[in-house]
Amino acid sequence: EYEGDRNSEGQRHGFGKALLPNGDTYEGEYECGLRNGPGTYRFKNGALYTGNYLQNKKHGKGVFFYPDGSKYAGDWVHDQRQGYGEYLYANGDTYTGEWANNRRHGQGTYVYKETGSKYIGCWVNGIQDGPAELIHLNYRFKGRFLNGKPLGRGKFVFDIGCEQHGEYIQPEKDEEKEEEEEEEPPLLLEPIWKASEITKLTPWPSSDEE
Repeated sequence: EYEGDRNSEGQRHGFGKALLPNGDTYEGEYECGLRNGPGTYRFKNGALYTGNYLQNKKHGKGVFFYPDGSKYAGDWVHDQRQGYGEYLYANGDTYTGEWANNRRHGQGTYVYKETGSKYIGCWVNGIQDGPAELIHLNYRFKGRFLNGKPLGRGKFVFDIGCEQHGEYIQPEKDEEKEEEEEEEPPLLLEPIWKASEITKLTPWPSSDEE
């Protein structure tokens, strides 16, 4: 069902309200029969999108409320989370940063609600990967991550005014846990930390010395 503006060809054009055959509803702008411009789309399953459309696809700025209570607010390109946005997860965790193809990708900050810990750094296809800082209540780790885990040289910086330098060594383990749910919060697995020295606070080098 549709009620709203049409053009001379009879296509939906301008502002209108539609009830789709699957039970979803749309209220917003149309252009030549396609959702185009600002609008609100309510899914029968309880999800809701309000934002911009381009030729029937979510495109531009928009907010998506998911049925599990999670929410994404930010940029969209061709129906995908892409650009910059903030995701509030059902468990209260948040991610704020860059996205590509619906995944966390680029620079971003992930906050774990349960512990208050915060990961600030690089992401590749939804996984912590690259230079980063992991901030806890009274200490922080600076180093690099690979496939969601710290690896290689880094340091722990303690609020009491000292640092522990060392490196994370990858323990021998079975590589079973590959297929995770797409938008599950990243798991903090623990490679083995080998400390080398404890020093006073030092400036963090701006470039890798490797």
